[in-house]
Amino acid sequence: MMAFIAFSLVASSVYIFNDYHDIEEDRKHPTKKNRPLASGKVSKQFAKILMIILLIFGLAISYLLKSTVFYLILSYFILNLLYTLKLKHIVIIDTFIIATGFVIRIFVGSQTGNIWLSMWIIIMTFLLALFIALAKRRDDVLIYLETGDKTRKIIDGYNLEFLNTSMVIMASVVIVSYIMYTISSDVVSRMHSENLYLTVVFVILGLLRYMHITIVEKKSGSPTEMLLRDRFLQLSILGWIATFILLIYV
Repeated sequence: MMAFIAFSLVASSVYIFNDYHDIEEDRKHPTKKNRPLASGKVSKQFAKILMIILLIFGLAISYLLKSTVFYLILSYFILNLLYTLKLKHIVIIDTFIIATGFVIRIFVGSQTGNIWLSMWIIIMTFLLALFIALAKRRDDVLIYLETGDKTRKIIDGYNLEFLNTSMVIMASVVIVSYIMYTISSDVVSRMHSENLYLTVVFVILGLLRYMHITIVEKKSGSPTEMLLRDRFLQLSILGWIATFILLIYV
């Protein structure tokens, strides 16, 4: 719990710094213009103070927990600092940085709870995060094509053909990685089931639905809103969880 709080505080400081740095670009975006800083609801001075307080408390808590957790969270902050200042303007690297942030998250959880991580879980986390990041870039490209507004400077480095192809590749590798995870000897031994591969059906359904929303419905701007609003995605996740539980405990 404390590691979750520490990471959340540092991550919040990162988001504030990013929003502070991107105020002008966010004001051109159809939805990001409503963010507290971009809309003017929160002053820059207050944002800077809050960012520093959150960072200090987050790092302090992580330091008291475990040295490895502290360094992981600190590396997350530094990586995102570099992302906001420079790396977000480098094609492909920008999406890789986003995906790396999610991998750091699972390492923090692993170190805190002394939980064993399969290499396939690490690979899948990175690839799935990369898949979602590419979908978000696609949304930015669509906004530019439809309105002429460049919500990000990096838009010139992407086009729909490249992003569609990249998403298909990432989705394919995620599926293969998931299958390899479910049939790996370590996982079969720990879960006491050789049939976990059957749950891949729901993984495929979820990925295809996400791509349908992104490419056909053109609504990939906010992954969180997609998950909260789309019944298909929710049922896919519930189906995956239920099947996983049945295969392990029944």
